[in-house]
Amino acid sequence: MKTKSSFSFSLVLLGIILFSVITSQAQEIANFRRVAIVSPEIGEKTVTFRISAPKAKLVRLFGSWMKSSDSSTNMLKDSLGTWSVSITKPNAELYTYHFIVDGMNVNDVNNIFLQRDGVRYLSVLLVPGEQTATYSEANQRGNLKKVWYESPTIGSNRHMYVYTPYGYENSNQNYPVLYLLHGGGGDEDAWSTMGRAVQILDNLIEKKLAVPMICVMPNGNPGQQAAKTSLMEEKVYDRNDPKFQNLYITSIVKDIIPYVETNFRAIPNADSRAVAGLSMGGGHTISVTNEFPGTFNYICPLSIGVRTITPEFEAKLQGVKKAGYKLYWFACGSDDFLWEMAKSTEAALTKNGLPHTFYVSPGGHTWANWRIYLKTFGQLLFK
Repeated sequence: MKTKSSFSFSLVLLGIILFSVITSQAQEIANFRRVAIVSPEIGEKTVTFRISAPKAKLVRLFGSWMKSSDSSTNMLKDSLGTWSVSITKPNAELYTYHFIVDGMNVNDVNNIFLQRDGVRYLSVLLVPGEQTATYSEANQRGNLKKVWYESPTIGSNRHMYVYTPYGYENSNQNYPVLYLLHGGGGDEDAWSTMGRAVQILDNLIEKKLAVPMICVMPNGNPGQQAAKTSLMEEKVYDRNDPKFQNLYITSIVKDIIPYVETNFRAIPNADSRAVAGLSMGGGHTISVTNEFPGTFNYICPLSIGVRTITPEFEAKLQGVKKAGYKLYWFACGSDDFLWEMAKSTEAALTKNGLPHTFYVSPGGHTWANWRIYLKTFGQLLFK
């Protein structure tokens, strides 16, 4: 039988143990705060990257501002096992980067700014400046809606993003619509995440550089109901099978446009419709306007070209010319691997008498260019 004194001693002992545990945990938290890692740290002239990897033998940094993986930079380890490197601050732009830890690519766990590129997640460095001013949040912000719609053409319920401009919910105004198409390997999330389309449109509209517009960003992979992150089963369509050749672009006209013009306050005429897309989406842009002339009066293919200019293709261009349009804005980087195809396609536009703008930028097949293109042609639409 326990005595009163032994019971009191037990309570004291328990109190000492609890105090020790709490003190130990508090000390651990304090130590954690003292060694908290900041990465990336943007200074006036440099950017510093850091990663904790005490057992690593070699850590390197690679960023999209570098020419190739051979340009990766060695990092140095301190006594606490934190590796760091400071580089000259790159020009204002949105970059992606990763660490190479003993040969393995690793994201920056201390950076909450990530972008998804298809099946990859990438750490992001946004260097502030004039070029990137429209990539940050505007004061007047629109909304990004994620909607499901029926596509009888493809035969499935599908997912897409719809941007509505600032003030849409508080007015009865009707708006023109930009249909913005992604490239190969992308999905309905690509333009809003990597392209910063929402921020760019918000900033342009707030500054009255662009007309307030709705922007529709569909999934251009007919076999996907939604992005791979939805974990939904995918179908495989043989693109060489003639019955599937124009499946997606037909769904744009037959399914997506009717859904948007029924469920959003969209102006339902060609003068109020624009279509633009990069790479694969640029091909979709050319195809949907060739196959359905007169549907869009603003046509903006980006970083794409037709491999072979055939009489059939030129006949389609004549159909576009006959139907009429207000803007044909074609862009490509001079270092793009599709540059020669783009030049031959532009020559076909000229040969067939289609008035157009050929916007040539430095650089290649990159989001750095596609964001600039959106910012540029976005100011020309619906005017």
